[in-house]
Parts: sequence; structure tokens; C-alpha cells
Amino acid sequence: MLASSATGRVGAPLALASAALLFLIPATVAPLMLVSTYGASREAWLPSSASALWRDGFPSLGLLVAAFSIALPYVYLGLLIWVLGNLHFGGRRSVGPAFRWTKHLRPWVMIEVYLVGCFVSYSRIKAISTVTVAVGGYSLVAAGLIFLVALTQLDERTVWEMLRPGSVARNDLQGIAPAHGRSMSCTICDLIVGQAAAGQHCPRCGATLRLRKARSTQRTLAFVLAGYLLYIPANTLPVLTTVQFGREEHNTILSGVFELIRNDLWPLAIIVFTASIVLPLIKLFGLTWMLAATRLGSDRFLVARTRLYRSIDAIGRWSNIDIFSVSVLVALLQFGSLTAVHAGGGLVAFAAVVIITMLATVVFDPRLMWDASARSRALAKR
Repeated sequence: MLASSATGRVGAPLALASAALLFLIPATVAPLMLVSTYGASREAWLPSSASALWRDGFPSLGLLVAAFSIALPYVYLGLLIWVLGNLHFGGRRSVGPAFRWTKHLRPWVMIEVYLVGCFVSYSRIKAISTVTVAVGGYSLVAAGLIFLVALTQLDERTVWEMLRPGSVARNDLQGIAPAHGRSMSCTICDLIVGQAAAGQHCPRCGATLRLRKARSTQRTLAFVLAGYLLYIPANTLPVLTTVQFGREEHNTILSGVFELIRNDLWPLAIIVFTASIVLPLIKLFGLTWMLAATRLGSDRFLVARTRLYRSIDAIGRWSNIDIFSVSVLVALLQFGSLTAVHAGGGLVAFAAVVIITMLATVVFDPRLMWDASARSRALAKR
């Protein structure tokens, strides 16, 4: 669809984003869950998921969890509230670049993914111990659900229409108006400008205007090859080690799925299997198909390939469920010689696969598939 009717509303998403931020605060400073076993108890907090991985010898994973579940959600919600608040109350200063950053940050804001990871951990612990959801847990559920509702109410076209540059495009930037030759669009805010404006900054969002993403196929190919190489250790090395009464048990991603099945947690097993094993493969195979078809100039399944790209771009972050689930387990199940849970080296490789495939979709330009097809048809007519 080229365009749809803009709602013209910013009040509802502003109120919902503010509510999500307010609920995120107690979710950060209050305990999420409390587990009791053999007369001992332990609490899990949102920051403790990151710090537990750091203490366990995986500082990179700790930083990743802290960034995706704490830092970036606060930054994203803060920017979104600032943008919508300015528009609601008549302000316009630096709103375009700020909203541009919310679009860049959105794939890396994982409140809802962390929430599902907590639910997976809760279900696994409940099968063997007593676990209770605390105030922070309920606050996190509220923050995650309200956050998702806020995104459904957020109409990006309304924001961009309210930031229409008007005469700036005609007077201040030479050649930026579409009337000056062929047109192109800003990849962030979809503002239509003339191709002569390539290399300048968009007058609405401040992004650099480019006909196509620079070195898109080369960078995507590098990320995809790295993803294939890391996918093997990610699925063969243990991602979790459980020590109970001195006996160690190493679990890979697939064995964790079997454990959920043995505990009659079929829905969670399907979620984990799909998010952790199937989705990375779909992203790698899908991007490989797109790169090969672009190289060959194929015009087959162009629409299907474009829709596949949009799908893997939207669902890429859900593969982090297993990472967040392990972080909660490591934070909760630390009872000395009775029971202890530690992260494994496979989790680092798996996290790298997830990040690399997400970056691959960011740098890939799906318009290149259509360009290659057009060139092939033009050569065929000669």
C-alpha cells in the first residue's frame, strides 16, 4: 500500500507511551520474581539479569541484556514522549531528527521480548520449584502490554505530516524538490525529493538522502556468511549449565526445547523452537535467496521476496527470547551446592547470530532486487 489515511492523533499514543514509561520504573526497581527451594529463597530483578551474566563470566551478554531490556527502552520511550509532547502542545524544534532516532531504535527495544523470556523462565522454574511473580513482574507485564498498544496507536504518517517542511524544500536546498528531474524518497520519512538532492540532508527528518544504501550487497553478504559460521556453535555448544547436588547437566537450545516438552509445556516449546532455531535459519536462507536473486538479476517472486524481507526485518528481534530466558534463570537459580545455573558458550554464539542477522536486514536494500530485475529486462530487449 502506497498510502493510507492518517489518523491525525498524537494524544492517545502520547498518553500510552507515558503510562508505559511510568510502569517501567517499578519494573526496574522492584523484584520481578521470587523463587523458593529447600528453605532458601532468591529474587530476580530486571538489572540483576544483566549483572548475573556479567558475574558469570559473560560481560558481553550482560551488556546486551542491559541495553535491550533497560537502557534502550528508556531512551526510546523518552524520545517518543518528547516528540509526541512537542507535537501535541505545538512545538516543532528538532522533532524530526528525534523521531528518526525512534525508528532506528525500535528494532532494538525489546520489552515485549524480555517479557516472553521471563514467562518461559517462570514456566521452567515452576515445574521444579515454587516461584512467585512480584510487584516488578506485574509492572513489567503492564509496561509491555501498554507499550504494544501505544505502538498500535502511533501513526507515523501523522507525525511526518505534522512535520512537513513546506517552503524549506523549495528555497533552502537546491534541487531537493521533485520538480528538478527524477524523484527519490527519504528512506526514513518517505519525503519525496528530487534525485539531485542525493547526499544532502532530508529537510524533514535530517537523514542523509541516498538513492540506495551504500555497499548494501557486500555488507549483507559479510553478515550472512558470519551468521552461517556462528549458527553451528550456537546450536552445538551448551547455552545453559545446571549444577544440582554436584551433578552438571549441559543444555543446548534443542535440548532445552525437549525439556519443555517433557514438562508438558508444548506451547512454550514451540515458541522457543521457532524463535531460536527456525527464525535464524529463515533469516539466513531468506537473505541468501535475495542476494543470489539480485546477483542473477532474477525477476521471479519479486513481490514474495520483498514481503519476506519485511517479515524477517519485523520478527528478527524475537530470537532473543532464549537469551533473556537464560539471563533470568542465571539470576534466580543460584543456591550454592544445591542448585546453580550458569550460561554457556553457545549463548554467546547464538546472541552473535541474532545481532548479525538483524544487522544484515538493516544494511540490505530490497530495492536492489527490483533494480537488478529492471536491468536484466533492459538487456534482454537489446
